[in-house]
Amino acid sequence: MIVKKQYAALLPALFFIGCTSQQAMQQPSNSVPVRQGNVDITQTQTIQIKPAPVVVTPAPQPVKPSYRSFSDWKSDFSMRAMSSGYNSYDVQRLLASANLNQQVISLDSGQPEFSKMPWEYVDSAVSDGRVSTGKRKYSEQRSFLSQLESRYGVNAEIIAAIWGMESSYGVVTGNSYIPSSLASLAYDGRRQEFAENQLLALMTLLQRGDVSWSQLDGSWAGGMGQTQFIPDTWLKHGVDGDNNGSRNPWATGDALASTANYLNSSGWVRGLAPFYEATIPAAFDYSLVGTKQSAARWASLGIDTLDDVALDANTQMELWLPAGKDGPTLLLSPNFDVIKVYNNSSSYALGVSLLGKSLAGQGGLQKSWPRYERPLSTVQVTNLQRRLTSSGYDTKGTDGIVGTNTRNAFQRWQAANGQTPDGFITQRSASSLASW
Repeated sequence: MIVKKQYAALLPALFFIGCTSQQAMQQPSNSVPVRQGNVDITQTQTIQIKPAPVVVTPAPQPVKPSYRSFSDWKSDFSMRAMSSGYNSYDVQRLLASANLNQQVISLDSGQPEFSKMPWEYVDSAVSDGRVSTGKRKYSEQRSFLSQLESRYGVNAEIIAAIWGMESSYGVVTGNSYIPSSLASLAYDGRRQEFAENQLLALMTLLQRGDVSWSQLDGSWAGGMGQTQFIPDTWLKHGVDGDNNGSRNPWATGDALASTANYLNSSGWVRGLAPFYEATIPAAFDYSLVGTKQSAARWASLGIDTLDDVALDANTQMELWLPAGKDGPTLLLSPNFDVIKVYNNSSSYALGVSLLGKSLAGQGGLQKSWPRYERPLSTVQVTNLQRRLTSSGYDTKGTDGIVGTNTRNAFQRWQAANGQTPDGFITQRSASSLASW
C-alpha cells in the first residue's frame, strides 16, 4: 500500500471532542517516527480526559395501532392517505386490488435455522452461471455503463454487479403483487411505517407515470424492476436513463442509470475500490478489527495491501476479517458502505464487489476461506447472546442473529479468555458459550 505523501502531514496529533459544557482535552506524549513504504508517519500516544457522561432519559415510544382485521387497516389507511392529499380514486383502486398475503408476513419475520458463513454468500454471488451471463450482459451494455461511470463516478462493473445480484440481469424481477405485499407488511405492524410510506410513494409513482397499473409485480418486500428499487427510493433517485421521457424501473436503461445515481447520491467516491485485500502482521492488536482508521494509520500498524495501490493518507478504512484470522484480511473503503444502501449486509456488499471484479476480468480473493469452520444454529446464537450478556459482554439483545453488537461482545470475550479476538463466531470458537 502506497500512502500518498501530500496527505501524510494531515494526520492529527491532537483531537478535540466537543460536548455540551466542555471539551475533552488530550495531551500528546512519546511521538515515535515510523517508516512505511516511502512515507514517514508519526505515531502519537495520547492521554484522553473525557467529561462525565450525561444520562438521558429516552422519550416514550408511541404505541402502534392494532387492527381487528385487514379490512379495518385498509379503511384506516385510506382515510389517512386521503386526508394527506392523495387522490381518493387512486387510494381506493390500489387498496381494492390488495389482498392479505400471509406468506409475505412469514418471510418478513422468518429466520434461517443456521447462520450462513461468508463464503456461502460469496459462492452464490460469483457462481459460474451468474458470472458467465454477467460477462455477456456487461459486454452488451459496456458503452452505456461507461457513460454512467463518467457521469456518476460509479464503477461500471459495480452497476452491472448490482443488476446481476438484484434480478439476474433483468430476468427475475419478482412475481409478488407489490400492493398486496406492502399492505400485508403494513397490517402486520412490525414495519408498518415503512410499508405505508412505500404504498404512498407507489401511488405517487402511478400518478406520475413511472409505473403502470398493469405492471406491479415485484419482490415480496416491495422491490421493483431490474435493480429492485423500493417505491420511495425510486421516487427520489429514479432517472430517465434511456431518454424516452419516462422513468421506468423495469426498463434496462432507466434501472442502470438510477442505480448509478443512487450510489452517487449516497456518497460514492470516484476511483476508490470497495475493498482492498491486505496482509496483517504477526504482532497485531486485534482489538482494532472492525474499527475505522486512516489509511496512513493502518500502514503504520503494518497493514499492507496485496496489490500495489495508492491511497490518500486520510481516507478512512475499516479493517474487516470476514472469516476471522484464518481467512482473508480486507480494508473496506467508504464505497463498501455505499453498496450497503441496497442491502445492509456486509456479505451482500462483498458479493457485489467480487462479482464486479469477475465481470471486469479481475481476480477474486487471494487468501482461501477456512471452509472447515461451521456456523451456529439460531438457538445456539441466542444462547451465546444470553451467556455473553450475563457475563458482562452486552450483545444489545438476544434475537438469534449474529450482528455487529454480538460480534463486538464476542470479540471482547475472546480477548479476556485467551482467544485471538477476531470476532469470528463458529462452532469451534464459541463452543463453550453456545450450549446452555
